[in-house]
Amino acid sequence: MVSPLTALIAAGVSIWLDDLSRERLRTGSLAELVASRHVSGATTNPSIFAKAISTGDAYQSEIEDLAARGVEVGEALRELTTHDVRAACDVLRPVYEATDGVNGRVSIEGGCAPGARH
Repeated sequence: MVSPLTALIAAGVSIWLDDLSRERLRTGSLAELVASRHVSGATTNPSIFAKAISTGDAYQSEIEDLAARGVEVGEALRELTTHDVRAACDVLRPVYEATDGVNGRVSIEGGCAPGARH
């Protein structure tokens, strides 16, 4: 019997994760989903990052470093998100190469995090 995920992939569907976080990267959860659940891409947005940053301590040391250096909030957010997107791209690189760039991508939606000001 073919699994539902295998059937979807055979039909040309790409499975993307909509939940990128530093914790998911550090624990290997993203890599595990790529290996076992056929995740072939990831997407994130300001709300997802706001939730990830506000829960747990995965970002704490980097936030403290950015604050100590006097980095402004917008630039600090860019550094935090860029770090995670790059790390996710590294995890997904084999998928990117195996599919000639069709999959293995990371998408980040723009905009402001809830409550942020321009």
